[in-house]
Order: sequence, then structure tokens, then C-alpha cells
Amino acid sequence: MNQEETVSIIIKAINSILSSLFSSIDVNIYEKLDSITFIDSSIINSSSIQKLLGNNGKTGLIYLCDAMLLGIFIFYIVKYFYSNIVDYNIEKPVQFIFKLFCFALLVNFSYFFMEQLLNLTFLLSSSIQAIGKEILHLDISFSQLITVLNKKVLYSSNESINFFSFDGFIKSFSTFGLIDLLLNYSLRYVLIQVIILLSPFGILSLISSSTSWLFKAWFKSLFSLLSIQFFVPIVIIVIFCIGNDNQILFVCGIYILTKINSYVREMFGGLSTEFSGNVSNVFSFFKK
Repeated sequence: MNQEETVSIIIKAINSILSSLFSSIDVNIYEKLDSITFIDSSIINSSSIQKLLGNNGKTGLIYLCDAMLLGIFIFYIVKYFYSNIVDYNIEKPVQFIFKLFCFALLVNFSYFFMEQLLNLTFLLSSSIQAIGKEILHLDISFSQLITVLNKKVLYSSNESINFFSFDGFIKSFSTFGLIDLLLNYSLRYVLIQVIILLSPFGILSLISSSTSWLFKAWFKSLFSLLSIQFFVPIVIIVIFCIGNDNQILFVCGIYILTKINSYVREMFGGLSTEFSGNVSNVFSFFKK
């Protein structure tokens, strides 16, 4: 066996291993990517989240916010009597009680409001997907994206791919880019759950001007994370419109999908969902 035959056998073995690996990724990952990207109110209906919310939001974190409201009420009573002694002007009792009542309603129904917001977000993103499907006659999803990538852009279903070729490079870059998307959107999924759990505290922070900045930070983070769901189907539609023979633009479209969070943060602010960047920050924290 000469050197060329040996190299050929090694290349075939590597191609076979990578083909099996990427095929497994294609089958198992991208449907999950759709489910964690296009979210609705089911994100807060899981059994683990319901344990924190309690029975219909009547226990758990809501009780803690109600206790804080009671503490604010007691603090106002003390402050009111003290203002009469030192002749210091404060908010009138009728105004304060009305405001406290309004915030009590908002806090106790905060998870209901969040549920409706999630449903509205899903409705709008689904509408964009439906419009794209009507125009292109393709499902606007990551599952359809990988199907187009495999069958139309890289190679036909009856051909194997050489990962040491340009097509192989495109396939590898696209697959690792979509894996990065899976990690980023998984992090986004968890962050949305955390922010929604903190919604009673975010709303309650508006009760005082000194803590209102907490509500602004909370709302900005929630808005930026949810708005990603509108941009993703738009970018996928543009990718499908690029054309089957332009591999570079197709891969650039996938790269844009991985950077949507960065673009949204530049426009609206909010939290980062870039998994690799957050991991790097964690490791740098432990460096001297």
C-alpha cells in the first residue's frame, strides 16, 4: 500500500466519521433549536417553574412581594406620623393607598401579564413565519434551514460530502455556527425564565423613584430577549431568498443569526446571550 492509498483511506474514514456526526446533529438538534427559539407561555408552565410560582401565583415569590408591600405600608405610616412632628411634607394618605392598591394588583397579576406578553410575542413571530411560508412555500424554521443547506446548497441527498473540500468547509462552518446558536438560544431561554420569575420585583421597583431604574433594566432585558424572536424568522426568510448557488451569502446569513443578540443589544440594550463570550468572561474572572 503506497502513501496515496493510505492518505485516501484516512480521508474516507474521516469523511465517514464526520458525515455520521453531522447527520446525527442534523436529526437531533435543530428541532430543539426551533422549540427554544420560538417560545410561548409554555416556558413558565413547566413543573419546575410552577413550584416557584406556587398555585396560580398565589404562593412562592408573590408572597415575598406582598410582604414587601406590607413593609412599605408600615414604613409610610411611621413616616407619616414623623412628618406631622417635624412638619415635613409627604405623599397624601389617599394617594399613597391608591398607589399601593394599584401596585398590589400589578404584582399579584404579574405572571398573568407575562403569560399574555409571551403569547403575543409568539403570535407575532408565528405571523412572520406564516407570511414567509406563504411567499416562499417553505417552513420558516431551523429544521427547514438545515434541509435547504444540505440538499440545495451543499450537495444532493444521493451524494456524500468531502469535508476537505470547499463544500465541506461550508458544511462544517454552518454546523458549528448552528451549534453555537443552540447554546446561545438555550441561554436566552433560561434568561427569559429568570427575568419572568423576577417580574413581580421589577414591577414593584416602580413604586419609588429611587428604585425605578431597576424596572428599566428589567424591562429592557426582557424586551431585547423577546425581540430576538422577531428578527430570527426575518433573517431565515432572507437566507431562503438568497439563492441556492450562493454559498458565501448563505453562510453569512447563518453568521448573522449567531450575532442577532449583539445587534439587538446595540439597538435596545439588554443582556448578552452569546454563550462563548459569557464563558470567556467567567474564565477571565478567575485570572489574576
